Amino acid sequence: MQRLVIPLDERSYPILIGPRLITPEHILPYLGKGPVLVVSNETVAPLYLQAVLAALEDHPHSQLVLPDGEQWKTLATWERILQHLAEMGATRDCTLIALGGGVIGDMTGFAAAAYMRGVRFVQIPTTLLAQVDASVGGKTGVNLPAGKNLVGAFHQPAAVLIDTDTLNTLPQREFLAGLAEVVKYGLIRDAEFFSWLETNQDRLLQREADALAFAIHRSCANKAEVVAADEREQGNRALLNLGHTFGHAIETATGYTRYLHGEAVAIGMCLAAAFSEYAGLARPPLFTRTRDLLQGLGLPTTPPEDVPAATLAAHMRLDKKNLQDRLRLILLREIGDAFIDDHYNESQIIEFLQGHAG
Repeated sequence: MQRLVIPLDERSYPILIGPRLITPEHILPYLGKGPVLVVSNETVAPLYLQAVLAALEDHPHSQLVLPDGEQWKTLATWERILQHLAEMGATRDCTLIALGGGVIGDMTGFAAAAYMRGVRFVQIPTTLLAQVDASVGGKTGVNLPAGKNLVGAFHQPAAVLIDTDTLNTLPQREFLAGLAEVVKYGLIRDAEFFSWLETNQDRLLQREADALAFAIHRSCANKAEVVAADEREQGNRALLNLGHTFGHAIETATGYTRYLHGEAVAIGMCLAAAFSEYAGLARPPLFTRTRDLLQGLGLPTTPPEDVPAATLAAHMRLDKKNLQDRLRLILLREIGDAFIDDHYNESQIIEFLQGHAG
């Protein structure tokens, strides 16, 4: 087992990475004294819920199994979690456990942030995307019809338990979507890691344990450093959103049903790299290296042809990173060197999207 710490003073917490972590010795130390609510979904619960419940031993607990999918990441579903807590009679000493991917983690964390004005929660992410990104850093929230993650809160977990055995049951498409977030860390701040990914992509695709453990640890270490320096995204933490402004717009425009989050982010990162070259901020082969690695990992790299550029740009305008009327984009100078740029307006984005052929 490997251990990292997110250093946030009294809110510091560990990230444990390794096999066989769904056990009493790894879960019980991070619970409060009150009852536990385990929140999962219809896909993950049949696989791992009983193991979590068994690990709770004699600790009072309940369970809530929600529908699976981004389309359920809503205020109505979030309210179901809060109502279940109230029906349990849970007080401020309760703990929520998020058992699932990023959707479950975001909603459960947001419920923990809101219930009794803030209670403890533990992340047990079961998808690669959640393990390397969504479960770490304390971002929680739900979607609105107008856009993704527009309602939420910063609320740090008590611990993140990354049981790598859960990847054995992860469908291939979900696994590949998680690799997009792994690539992101190389692009924004770790050129050496990006080169390692280019060299070792076949090992990752074959799910070699050592390669996966290294990629997960390196990704979490990168995110830990960024979060520790900027917990509430007042500055460089926004760099972690590389590809997300374009990607969230694609998800919203297609109703959260056509692309997995990581797939949309992969397209978004390609668009960000292409725009960086288009605007004269970066030189080739930035875009081709980005595209080739993502394609090599089995990810999509071009935006949907049936969604007009103006529609994507309109959704980008509501992105939560924007300030006043400025579009704030995460762009690249080169591999490993990302920055925040707000010099471009909606018409320039539309012109770029209309001319970008992938």
